[in-house]
Amino acid sequence: MKFQDKLQVLRKEKGLSQEKLAEIIGVSRQAVAKWELGQSYPDMLNLIAISQLFHMSMDRLVKDNEDENCQFDQTKKSFQTNNDLIDFLCRAKKSTYAGKGAEALPSRPMSHDLHYSEGPYTYIDSYLGGEKFAGEEALWWDGQPVWSMNYVGRIVADGFNGDFLNEVLSLVPIEYPYRGPLVYYNGDFSYHCIVNGMFEWFHGYEEIFCKGNKVYECMFHGGNIK
Repeated sequence: MKFQDKLQVLRKEKGLSQEKLAEIIGVSRQAVAKWELGQSYPDMLNLIAISQLFHMSMDRLVKDNEDENCQFDQTKKSFQTNNDLIDFLCRAKKSTYAGKGAEALPSRPMSHDLHYSEGPYTYIDSYLGGEKFAGEEALWWDGQPVWSMNYVGRIVADGFNGDFLNEVLSLVPIEYPYRGPLVYYNGDFSYHCIVNGMFEWFHGYEEIFCKGNKVYECMFHGGNIK
């Protein structure tokens, strides 16, 4: 399947119009239309954005071969299998750090620990530090660890606003259940997040700008545990 055809299939299966896809990526509708007609090709930054949006590796996205349909189906099945876990993860994130939830007893000296549970699912976020921090989020199902994400970040300049970060993290999308949305703006602040890989194995980077100046950055990575 060629890229132009693959893009149409992915867009329609996600229920997106050309206008909505263009808005998410940050291009014109005409650009999306030309991609789908095979009249032009996205640049590298737009390919990365499309790859992230549809949870498909760059290689699978741009490669034309007969095995692609099988790989495509496997990618979809993998995401569908994790749907319940991802839904729970997003609720847990919104109820803990992002929602300024109460901290549990520290599990390590000077650590900040936040817990959230629903039925067989348990979420724990444990981190150290403040202006410079490192931590881990993890999920358990029926007492067994099934997924984790490590992160490390820092404030790099004056102008950082913790409330803006909480606001961003409270908008964690189902499509990228790691930190915040790919792009978010509010007043003088802007947030950008790049993710490579899928829920089972991924890495990413987020940053915040204030009036065009970078004030915060964080790197994260993780995946399934078994």
